[in-house]
Amino acid sequence: MNQVADILKLASEAQQQGVDAVLATVVHTEGSAYRRAGAMMLIREDGRSVGMISGGCLEPHIIKRAFWLTRDGANVQVYQTGDDIEYADNGQAQVAINKEAGDTDDLDDFDDMDFDELNFGLGCNGRVHVLFERLATAAPFLESVRQVRRHQQPVMVATLIRNNGCQNTELQVGLRINLDEYHNSENLPKQEIINPSNIIADIVEKLAEYKLSESNTEYVTIKTDEATTEWLVQRLQPQLRLLICGAGNDVMPLVTMAKLQDWHVTVIDSRAQYATRMRFPQADAVMALSLEDSETLLTLSKNAAVALMSHSLTQDRARLAILLAHAQNYRYLGQLGPRYRTERLINEISANMDHPAILDTGVQKLHYPIGYKLGGDGPEALALGIMAQINAVMHDQTASVEGSHSRVSNSEASVGNTDADIVPSTV
Repeated sequence: MNQVADILKLASEAQQQGVDAVLATVVHTEGSAYRRAGAMMLIREDGRSVGMISGGCLEPHIIKRAFWLTRDGANVQVYQTGDDIEYADNGQAQVAINKEAGDTDDLDDFDDMDFDELNFGLGCNGRVHVLFERLATAAPFLESVRQVRRHQQPVMVATLIRNNGCQNTELQVGLRINLDEYHNSENLPKQEIINPSNIIADIVEKLAEYKLSESNTEYVTIKTDEATTEWLVQRLQPQLRLLICGAGNDVMPLVTMAKLQDWHVTVIDSRAQYATRMRFPQADAVMALSLEDSETLLTLSKNAAVALMSHSLTQDRARLAILLAHAQNYRYLGQLGPRYRTERLINEISANMDHPAILDTGVQKLHYPIGYKLGGDGPEALALGIMAQINAVMHDQTASVEGSHSRVSNSEASVGNTDADIVPSTV
C-alpha cells in the first residue's frame, strides 16, 4: 500500500476544500503488471494527483479521463500493455481477443472509447483492470484504510468489479462489503448486516467463506442462481512497523528509507538528548525510553521489525535481553556491530539468567551483524542493506545476495557494521 499516506492526506484536503476527486484502484491484473491489485491513485479536479497504478505509462491517460469516465458513476476500465493491436478492414483499432477461446466478455468495457488509447503498446503483455469512482463514493473505503492504519488491525473487504447480467440495482460496480462486520456480528441475521436483499445475502455468505492466500488480494467469481459477479477480495493490512532502538546519526537514513516505503517508524533511546523530534522529523514516534521499561519495549516491538543500533553496550544488552526472551513477539530482530560484539552480549545475558535456554529461539532468529552486504560505505549504504534484509524477512523472500539469507552467513554480510561511536556511548 505504498503512497497510501499521501492519498489519504490529499483526499482529506479535497474534502475540506470542497474539491472533487477520483480514486483509481487496480482491481485485477492479467499477465505482466507493474502494480498489484489494490494499488491506488487519487486525481483531484484541480489537476493534483498522488499514487501510481502502473510504472508511469498509464497515469497521464488516466488523469485526463478520470472525471469523464465517472460522469455516470463508478466503473471499471481495462488497459492493455501488450503490442498485439488488431485492426479491422476499415483500419479501426479493435480489441485483440482470443477468438478461439471465445474471450469476448470485455468488449463492453470499451464502448465509446478509442482502443488506440487503451492499448499502450508497451510490450509488457498484460492487462490492468482499474476501478474509477468519485471521492464521495470512495470516502467510506478510504476511511476504512485510515482506521486500519490508526488501530493496527486488518480488515477484509470485498469490492464488486463486474456484474454480469443481474438487474438488481444494489449490485452496482464499486459496491464494497466489510466482510469482518459480517463475520463478527452475533446479534443480527447475516442478511441484515449488509442488506435485506436475498441475492446480496447469498453473495456475501459465499464471499465470507473465501480464504485469502498470503498475497492479501484475490480475484473471485461468485455464481448464484440470479447472477455471476466478480470481486476483488482484499485484506487491508496495517503499515509494516519498524522499531529502531538507538537514535544515532546512522539511524537517520534508515528512517528515511522506511518512510519511503510507507512504514510506521518508531525511534527510541534511553538518552533523551538524542531521542528528539527535531533529529527525526520523519519518524512517526520518537521516545526517550528507559532501559527498565520492558513492557513498553514489548508493546512497540509487537509484530514489528526491530533494529538494535544504539552503539551502547549498556543499551543493547538491556534491550536484547528482553527481546531474545520474547522471540514470538516480533517478526525481525537485527543487531548492529561486529559478530564478536553480539556474541559477547549474548554470553553476558545468558550468564545472568537462571534458565538461559529461554533465549535459544531468539538467538536463532537474531540477524547479526545486521543487514546485507550490498557494497558502498557510510550510513546510507548501511541503511540500504538493513532495509533489504528486513524486507526479505518480512515478506518471506530468499535474498539474491549469495550466502546472505541466514543469520550465520550474515557474519560477513554487513556494510560498515562496526561499533564505531557515531553517537557517544554511555555505560
